[in-house]
Amino acid sequence: MKDIEKLVRKNIAALCPYSTARDDYQGPLGVFLDANESPYENGWNRYPDPHQKALKARISEINGIAADNIFLGNGSDEAIDLVFRVFCEPGKDNVVAISPSYGMYEVAAAINDIEVRKVQLGEDFGLDADALLDACDGRTKAIFLCSPNNPSGNAFSNAEVLEITRRFDGIVVLDEAYIDFCSVHSLIGKAAVEGNLIVLQTLSKARGMAALRLGMAFSTKRIIGLMSMVKYPYNINKATQETVMEMLGSPVDAQVAEIKAQRALVAGKLAALPAVRKVYPSEANFLLVKVDDADAAYSRLIDGGIIVRNRSRVPGCSGCLRITIGTPEENVKLIELMGTL
Repeated sequence: MKDIEKLVRKNIAALCPYSTARDDYQGPLGVFLDANESPYENGWNRYPDPHQKALKARISEINGIAADNIFLGNGSDEAIDLVFRVFCEPGKDNVVAISPSYGMYEVAAAINDIEVRKVQLGEDFGLDADALLDACDGRTKAIFLCSPNNPSGNAFSNAEVLEITRRFDGIVVLDEAYIDFCSVHSLIGKAAVEGNLIVLQTLSKARGMAALRLGMAFSTKRIIGLMSMVKYPYNINKATQETVMEMLGSPVDAQVAEIKAQRALVAGKLAALPAVRKVYPSEANFLLVKVDDADAAYSRLIDGGIIVRNRSRVPGCSGCLRITIGTPEENVKLIELMGTL
């Protein structure tokens, strides 16, 4: 087990977090005169559970990991931001991240005045553990990995990720936003025992709850406790907690299976088109597609009522569009328009 205490910012380690009177009382309550709420019941007049106990218990049951090892955030972006706020000293520390990857790591770092050292992925976006670790120095507090990676779509092996986790003395953040579409198994089971691993997941992709903004972080009890100390007290509203609880009862296996089948179908159709140079293998719910003229292709799709992401200016993605797998009907329209390029 890694000792992460030396990584925590001193002011965070000494922080006395905000607490409510209800945190200290476990019995049945009938009269609430502690929080200056409106006493008139309308279903929304009381503050939500700041610890999301019922929802964490359900997520714990689904994932087979203790509730104490779960953090719930306003999207995964909140958990990403908290990594910087808990561990990184502004203007002094740095983090290392793969490139190309999810842009929010760099945005959150900039907001927190933290240097990001980007390590370019290899040919076909392969991971080089030695290059990542060589980019680190005594002030590197975290390494950010995304697997399956956005925008490339490829997944890294668990062995590669765990090698980095075990060789690095800082925090390793593994973003598994697209894990439901992937053949590589999640590492959340390792998050509680590795000591320095934080695994991020989201309900926005396979679970279809993007509008509800609920992200999850899995790690040791200590790391989860630190994140919970620093978060805003009522970061997950009541509507989200209740709706997510209800929707978690609806299986999405059939939808995930259809997206994976459509991914293979769309990849094959696109690869056969004259304007397409390459379709990169994907373990996510999107494809990275290299075309003759990305700007022209993007504009043509917009004119046809389809919006994709033009990633052609991202290092390593020259000439590429990132295309989400839609419904079968949407995918047919996409292929028809791409065929006119």
